[in-house]
Amino acid sequence: MLRYTLRRVLLMIPTLIGSTFLVYLLVFLIPGDPVTRLAGGEKRLSDSTIASIREQYNLDDPFFVQYAKYLWGVLHGDFGHDFNGNSVSTLIATALPYTVVLALTAFVLKLVIGVCLGVWAGLRQGRLPDKFNLFFTIFFLAVPGFIIAYFSQYVFGIKLHWLPISGVQAGFPLAFVMPAMVLALETASPLARLSRTSLVDTMRSDYIVTATAKGISPQRIMWVHALRNAFMPVVTYLGLSMAALLGGSVLIETIFNLPGLGGTLARAIDTQNGPVVVGVSIFLLLFYLVAALVVDLLYPIIDPRVRHA
Repeated sequence: MLRYTLRRVLLMIPTLIGSTFLVYLLVFLIPGDPVTRLAGGEKRLSDSTIASIREQYNLDDPFFVQYAKYLWGVLHGDFGHDFNGNSVSTLIATALPYTVVLALTAFVLKLVIGVCLGVWAGLRQGRLPDKFNLFFTIFFLAVPGFIIAYFSQYVFGIKLHWLPISGVQAGFPLAFVMPAMVLALETASPLARLSRTSLVDTMRSDYIVTATAKGISPQRIMWVHALRNAFMPVVTYLGLSMAALLGGSVLIETIFNLPGLGGTLARAIDTQNGPVVVGVSIFLLLFYLVAALVVDLLYPIIDPRVRHA
């Protein structure tokens, strides 16, 4: 188990360097001078001010030197400062709780909806639950999330007055119910289909047929043998989707005016605030990589055969 863990951790290092390098490069290639954007493009800054700003953000250094300095700071928990002098780490720490609450609420709803629908359809293959699962999957994959969000705001917020349509003034859970449900429905459809397909494939396996022939009760076959093996791909999807919910909440947080990481990133892109774009993007990327590592480490617990793969 220790060897397996070390191998997975070492494999994450080049992935971390390559992915953060790509994010930094894409922001670096944005056309225009960041100092000019900071001044608004109309005001003329003094030469000493320009030199101070360029020195503060290492803009006179070659690209690889800038990246190395930034990566060294990230490894020490420093994501730099934005063009207003605010610490990006502080901005992330301020916005993170809202995104975490939204992502966790959406994750729980998604888990309940997706897994329950998938198992229900898998146990009733070819019948009404299976057909409903297919309709649910196709509908929420085909309809964009922003349409569901605007429709929910109109029906449940404006017409019925059940839930607030934006902001966090109502507090938890009222302020997060609608955006979390929209985010959950948008991502639960592939989980429902994956759970159903994985369970059906597992129930057709030779060891399930053998267990049935030996007279083992259907309940024991389902809970002890079938579900444990059927959930291997589901665990992978759930682990990575949890991290994806943090990054994927950009549009939902913007529509519902939530002050989370998604809203912070959207505003930074709109104002071309490069340090915030890089900082938030790399933070979300680090979270995604850690989540992928946790999923890899859960595999040997679910299926001990993976340790020797």
